Formats: sequence, C-alpha cells, structure tokens
Amino acid sequence: MTYAQITHEERYAISALRKRGYSCAAIARELQRAPSTISREVRRNAWRTDGRTYWVDKAQSYTNERRRSSRRNAQFTADEWAFVEHWIREDWSPEQIVGWCKRFDLLAISHETIYRHIHADRARGGTLYTHLRVMTKNLRKRYGTYDSRGRLAGKRHISTRPAAATNRSRIGHWEGDTVLGNTQHGACVVTLVERKSGFIAIGLLAQRTAANTNARLKQLIDAQPRPVRTLTLDNGTEFHSYKKLEAVVDTKCYFATPHHSWERGSNENANGLFRQYAPKRTSMEHLTQRDCQRIADKLNRRPRKRLGFRTPEEVYAL
Repeated sequence: MTYAQITHEERYAISALRKRGYSCAAIARELQRAPSTISREVRRNAWRTDGRTYWVDKAQSYTNERRRSSRRNAQFTADEWAFVEHWIREDWSPEQIVGWCKRFDLLAISHETIYRHIHADRARGGTLYTHLRVMTKNLRKRYGTYDSRGRLAGKRHISTRPAAATNRSRIGHWEGDTVLGNTQHGACVVTLVERKSGFIAIGLLAQRTAANTNARLKQLIDAQPRPVRTLTLDNGTEFHSYKKLEAVVDTKCYFATPHHSWERGSNENANGLFRQYAPKRTSMEHLTQRDCQRIADKLNRRPRKRLGFRTPEEVYAL
C-alpha cells in the first residue's frame, strides 16, 4: 500500500472526531488509516501551547512550516548562487562562506550544499572547483641520516620565547619561512604570519640567500603598523644571518626544532594558503612584489573559523 500524506480534509475530520471524544484508533477506522498515522499526526501538529489540543488550522500551519524549512525542498535563487559563486571565485572555502553569511545573517546555507553545487558545476564543465584548496599528501622526513641543516650555534630555541607568543594572547609574535618555486635557487617568497590574528605578509626573494632574506624581512617588519616583538623562524640557511637582522629591527628571533615543522603551525598553514596561488613545482619567476601583496591582501580578507569568522585584517587592527 502506497503511503499518502494526511490531507486538509482529513485534518478537519480528525479535529471534529477528537472533539466528539474519538480515540486515535477509532479515528483511524473511520478514515481507513493506520492508527500510527493518526497518532503521529496528532502528536506532531497538536497546538504547541498545551500539546494536546488539535486545531485544524494550526495543524495545517505547522505542516506548511515544516515543508518550507525542509532541506529537500530548500532552493536558492540564481542571485543567491551568484553571491556564493562570487566568493568561491575569490578563493574562499565553503566553510568560510557559510561562517561569513551566518555572522552577518546574509544567507542560510550549509557548506555541504555549496560543495554539492561545486561538484555539479564541475560535472557540467564548470571551473568553480579550481578555486578550492587542494591539499597534497604530506611528506615525512626520512630518518637515519645526519643532516646539518639549521645547526647554528647560539640560536634561541622556540621553547624560550615569551608565553604570549605560545598562547597567542598578544599581537606582535610572528613566524617566518620561505616557500620555494620549482628550483632551489630561483625566485621564491618569504612568508610571515602573526600568530594571534593569522595576518600574513609576503615578500619576494630573487634568490634564497641570507642577505636577500634579511633585506626583505626588514622591509616587511618596518611596514607593520604594530611592533613585531618576536619572530620564530625555520632552520634554513637563509636565516643564519638573523643576528644582523636583529641589529636593524627591534625584534628577537627564535628557531623551531629542526624537522619539527608543526612547532610553527601558523606559518605552515599560511604557506599552504599561499600554495593555492603558487602550486608546488611551478616557477615564481613571474611574480612581483605587487603580486605578493595582492595575494596577502586576499588571504588577510578571508574569514577564518578560529577567529569566529572574522578576518585576520580585522583582528590585527583591534
């Protein structure tokens, strides 16, 4: 037997029979319905004030309300999808779009719905999917061989940096690293990220030398409107002249344990965000400092989940 939903006429009958004292089983016999169907109808659509009184108009109103809010009947207009697609093309993730919309009460949509829309667009030959971050597999360090990389006497270890740097309680504590192009010696970038806000600064390096790195770091630090109190760096040789950097900027440098990239988690995440614009094994020879600033601006204006869907730019300015 095919199930059919309770009709408006049947709701009138249920209301009238209940007023005459009929039980759900007796009403079911009168309407040739299953008793469970009638009891479920009364339970779901009884007047919410007392949970017992069944009024036909209220019952129909509750049913219509559920149908309007039902996920399977949820539809979005062309303008609403155009709004969502605009931010996808600005390289915002579905989760960022949802959080931003919720924060400003713009559109009630889930990230799963946005992902389904992107996959459907791709099946039709669309390009929305190209704006999603694609995380490549993690590469693990091979152990068992001696590596002298980063072994420089006198470095301050990350464990000795101020507590405010570790617990993100104060603006001004940064992490830094370089991101390579398709060669070890060509153009690359140095990235800095402020730990509390996630604010990113990106500088172009013609070559990954200590002198070039120090010069660009000084420019990035001097450009900040707020003091750069500490800078936690990777162990690459491009940072081995950190004492010369400290001599010209009011910043103390610290270093993570070699091969423990997770100790600089903020910077590793920032590098992953930058890779959306400069994938691994692609040349950076075409990049300019203006390009780097444009990418940094885009990243700093994306809402972040850990910031309550505020942007790094907003938090950094507080």
